[in-house]
Amino acid sequence: MTKLRQETIAVACGFHIDETGATNPPLYLSNAYRFNDAKHAENLFALRENGYIYTRLNNPTNAVLEERLNALEGGVGALVTSSGHAAEFMTVCALGGSGDEIIASNALYGGTFNMFAHSLRRLGIKVNFADIRKSYSFEELITDKTKAIFVESISNPGCEIPDFEVISKTAKKHKIPFIVDNTCLSPYLFRAKEVGADIIVHSTTKCISGHAAVMGGAVIDCGTFDWTSGRFPAFCEADPSYHGVVFAKDFGQNAFITKLRAQVLRDIGACQSPFNSYLTLQGLQTLHIRMDRHIENTLKLVDYLQANPQVEWVKYPTIENNEFKSLAEKYFKKGCGSLLCFGLKGGFERGKRLIERAKLCLHAANLGDVRTIITHPASTTHSQLSAEEKAASGISDNLIRISVGIENIEDIIEDLEQAIND
Repeated sequence: MTKLRQETIAVACGFHIDETGATNPPLYLSNAYRFNDAKHAENLFALRENGYIYTRLNNPTNAVLEERLNALEGGVGALVTSSGHAAEFMTVCALGGSGDEIIASNALYGGTFNMFAHSLRRLGIKVNFADIRKSYSFEELITDKTKAIFVESISNPGCEIPDFEVISKTAKKHKIPFIVDNTCLSPYLFRAKEVGADIIVHSTTKCISGHAAVMGGAVIDCGTFDWTSGRFPAFCEADPSYHGVVFAKDFGQNAFITKLRAQVLRDIGACQSPFNSYLTLQGLQTLHIRMDRHIENTLKLVDYLQANPQVEWVKYPTIENNEFKSLAEKYFKKGCGSLLCFGLKGGFERGKRLIERAKLCLHAANLGDVRTIITHPASTTHSQLSAEEKAASGISDNLIRISVGIENIEDIIEDLEQAIND
């Protein structure tokens, strides 16, 4: 068979029908796995042989999801985690420690911004924020302590877009891994590896699952970074906790994902529940169908909001005169996802009234759901940020974020119409 396309990968990859004939991946609710003999156990614990030891490290149901996500993103290996935050945190922990630095876009989800600006700082890891509108600002922040550059594929909630190729060239020039959080687009709409990403992270809670029933995260190793570059001695030195394993030497292009699982996941323990992986797989099968409908609805809603005299402004990359339109056309050939934001005339109080009067649209802190969700970031997802941090992230007091669902678009528009005019 020729190389599978994205739609088929989402449905079929990673699962092989066994002697039972079952057509759906089984749910393995086991925390431990029997070893064949003493030598088998020894080899597993020494990383000389692949297999299952304990579900904190790996699980057969999780493995199906990992293989499927890895194939969708074109990587060499994947690890599923308990949440998107866990995926981000463990990735940083695998790359650096106290005294090290990360460079991140200033246009980030509020929870990620808080982790980077405050929690990592308490651990001794400094995060410097670059201006997403000025690609050269990333290079200006690089020091000999820099361990990664981090961006979102499209920012939540402002829909800002990095110039991936420029930032990737900067990262490669300085021998730094380039991390892209692809949560808001999914690999169906955007393959970050193709524009230079070395590591991709997801909150699978969002578009990947789509049904808002589970939490989860994922890290995909693109296998493109040279860990012997000189910035990562921990990858090139013997690990005493694994009998002297040298990750860069012994695992080659799989060094990062192996270290992430065998060392960081082992110690932090933020593993994915097999049941959550099972449910995520159910949602993943319809990813391409959902994302096409999300985009169809989003474009129609953008047209409605732009034509509504009560709306002061609308942000979405395909709009004429949007500062990121050319980057959207360059990188996102299938569309820019289901996230948009707008501001009502009348400011904060008017927006608050809209949210409270909506009936179909959910007032909740999620995105990528099959249901349409409205949120006021300044008082929820980004409320912990200072006024200066909100301004730098493009979060105004009257900003309303919408994650457009797959309901009938006329029903979505009618609900917003009555909420705006009530």
